[in-house]
Amino acid sequence: MSFFHKYFSNPALPNCLTIGRLLAIPVIILSLTLADLKPFICGLVAIVYLIAALSDLLDGYLARKYHNESNLGRFLDPMADKLLVSSAMIMLVGLDLIPAWVAFLIISREMMVTSLRAIAVERGLVISASGPGKQKTLAQNIAMFCLLWHYDIFGANAHRIGIVILYVSLIATYWSGALYFRSFFKSAREQVD
Repeated sequence: MSFFHKYFSNPALPNCLTIGRLLAIPVIILSLTLADLKPFICGLVAIVYLIAALSDLLDGYLARKYHNESNLGRFLDPMADKLLVSSAMIMLVGLDLIPAWVAFLIISREMMVTSLRAIAVERGLVISASGPGKQKTLAQNIAMFCLLWHYDIFGANAHRIGIVILYVSLIATYWSGALYFRSFFKSAREQVD
């Protein structure tokens, strides 16, 4: 048995990573609330966010590879992702680092898709994550990392880069949402037929 298999095939590990992502949220909120926006604090918060966001890739990979998918994981994983992004956006709005209307549109879309997912589950419909949905998540996470970092990275203005990627993620957010709704209605029609 390999080292990787021995330690990473634990059935509880994907859910522990998801819970770790949820625990990163108060760390981010408290750090941005209680500390000045000095480069060290911003860098630390951005790195905590990045680790939490990357844990999403790892928990999904481990759950699929070792067949450790669970109902708890199916519930917690998307919720943790949305709470992580939403909490970072709300804090950035409060710090006047991003426009409130952008955060409102992105968070509203996430709430609509989450509600639709609940209806889909109730009807027994399975609608998998799409490529555009994953691209949307990637764009949001890169934007949040840059915006939380806020200061220059290797001579590049992280805040400006983050704002540009945030607007790209806004477009991707609504595009993937439209595809999700289309997929839901198509599956619902097929279920009726």
